[in-house]
Amino acid sequence: MEITFLGTSSAVPSKYRNHAGIILKYFKDTLLFDCGEGTQRQLTYAKISPMKIDKIFISHFHGDHILGLAGLIQSMGFRGREDDLDIYGPKGLEKIIGVISNYGFFQINFRINIHEIDEGVVVETDEYIIKSIIAEHNIPNIAYSIYEKKKPRFLREKAIELGVPVGPAFGKLHSGQEVEVNGKIIKPEQVLGPPRAGKKVTYSGDTRPCEKLIELAKESDVLIHEATYEDADQDKAIENCHSTSKEAAEIAKEANVKLLVLTHISTRYTSDLNIKNEAKEIFENTIVANDFTEINIGKDKTSINFKNILTVNND
Repeated sequence: MEITFLGTSSAVPSKYRNHAGIILKYFKDTLLFDCGEGTQRQLTYAKISPMKIDKIFISHFHGDHILGLAGLIQSMGFRGREDDLDIYGPKGLEKIIGVISNYGFFQINFRINIHEIDEGVVVETDEYIIKSIIAEHNIPNIAYSIYEKKKPRFLREKAIELGVPVGPAFGKLHSGQEVEVNGKIIKPEQVLGPPRAGKKVTYSGDTRPCEKLIELAKESDVLIHEATYEDADQDKAIENCHSTSKEAAEIAKEANVKLLVLTHISTRYTSDLNIKNEAKEIFENTIVANDFTEINIGKDKTSINFKNILTVNND
């Protein structure tokens, strides 16, 4: 599972932080969470083709989370996309896409499947499930959790002992198919152990702390949570229905996640050091994402690459 942050600012972008956008590559799918203004340019910097995006998930309809949709969809059309595009979001999404489809003059030759969602399972494939809850913002905001389905452990040594050659036969057995080895049928149950928990990522969108989000994020490998404000500005966080860094850390602690990643940072702060340090007082394994930060959640460990392409100050 690979996560790339395309934008980590809040309502107003800066030279170094774009509006919200997160790419999640999971199995063979490329998923985009939120699509703020400038997202397609950020995709270019990150060397991710918009043509490979399978599904888009919108948390809510504030401009910093959706104003990049029109340009992204038009660019897909210009490039000759033919595959369907699925877009998920709160009620009212169909109207938003309708406006985009009539904005300016352009033509697309692919179908947009619109999914207005509430709470519950919104996507289920053979490999993973995506669930949603309505969090606490000043307009409906959907938080998403993406997790791998539990699969039985593959007992490699047992398979080799039974004479199964290393290669495609391993994959067939792990997926539940029988294989024939030297005239002998090997059944999946002979080489499969107890189920193991899959990887899990949760994205808050914009929200005040809430119990439903804690429940959604339980045992996540990565919790991506907004931290618009420092603790000293908690009154502003309450007024504008956002979270402080400390509040995000409390959510991570209560949910027993492995890694907290803070994003949606207000441009009022010239440094994110206080935001990070305040959160780490409560939840040690905390980072603040930059634009183009990459997180790779592997089988045994999670690696983080803080590459920031836009670091040159030309003033």
